Amino acid sequence: MSSRVIENKLSFQKPHTDFYNVLKQRVDAYFTDNKISDKANGEMIFKTIVLFALAVSCYGVIVWASIPLWASALLCVFFGLIMAGIGFCVQHDANHGGYSNNKNVNYILGLSLNVLGGNAFIWKVKHNINHHTYTNIEGYDDDIAKHPVFRFSPEQKLKWFHKFQYLYWIPMYSLSSIIWVVYSDYEKYFKGKVVKTSMPKMDTQEKIVFWVSKIVNLFIAILIPAHFVGWSHAIIGFLLVHASLGYTLSLIFQLAHSVEGTEFPAPNDANLIEEEWAIHQVKTTANFATDNKFINWYVGGLNFQIEHHLFPRVCHVHYTKISKIVEQTCKEFNIPYINHPTFFGSYASHVKHLHNLGRTPTSQAA
Repeated sequence: MSSRVIENKLSFQKPHTDFYNVLKQRVDAYFTDNKISDKANGEMIFKTIVLFALAVSCYGVIVWASIPLWASALLCVFFGLIMAGIGFCVQHDANHGGYSNNKNVNYILGLSLNVLGGNAFIWKVKHNINHHTYTNIEGYDDDIAKHPVFRFSPEQKLKWFHKFQYLYWIPMYSLSSIIWVVYSDYEKYFKGKVVKTSMPKMDTQEKIVFWVSKIVNLFIAILIPAHFVGWSHAIIGFLLVHASLGYTLSLIFQLAHSVEGTEFPAPNDANLIEEEWAIHQVKTTANFATDNKFINWYVGGLNFQIEHHLFPRVCHVHYTKISKIVEQTCKEFNIPYINHPTFFGSYASHVKHLHNLGRTPTSQAA
């Protein structure tokens, strides 16, 4: 792999090891030797059908069935969890090009993000480009660009209220998807930038998709429920769905990078990250609960985040197999491979990370 040059002339050191070449050869050999595709298989297709069926059924019961208010509230929370599952498993793989070799299939399934309230075009910039290239780099990675509310990186300025971030993170994470769909997408759309990266110009089709899908989501999320169950219940339901969705999405993505042991490198005076790209991905990323079958199924392989960052175009159903290859190769090249055995262990590590960064000053502290 050649040196990856990104905007503002920030670049990674050219490969000085054979790590990625050896790893890629071994992973490619796994798929070739077993005569299987690295895209979706029957298991993935079945999961997709189950998640969409659950979402449609849950929405139908909430809007059209006569059920007690408490049951409707619980279903709204469950609906948020199902939406998160679709985000983790379907749109994420599709928008990375990992679901199918057919670009049209990936594009259509990727639009499931638009139905959830987001936008696939903007997502590909902020996630596929910014996050996957600039992982944990302050000023470039959109996933840690939550300052000043949060201090995820030691390169971010320390504010007095950060000492409480390990306490207020839960309610703030619960607001994240609402902020995303009603503000952040529009900000990026009109500014044409994601952090320091200029977005590619949206053509007419993508602009139409942006506005039509936002209107469709407004009808699905607010107007249709309001017509059938009343405005107050519709608004409460909307808030419950997004509290569940936002908290779940934020937590899972932060467990993969904002935990103890992951690195937050800064460029040197020459605007160079002093590590080759592939090793940078491993050092800034962590796996968790990789032996937990339910988490493996629900979070779309995002608990195998190291494998995902190294092979984002591979469908997540294959991560359990190739993770053994990745871990062994990291060991051979003396590259730290962070893997929290349990979900709660990773959860605790994230809270400790927030606690520590809320108190540890740097030269940039304010």
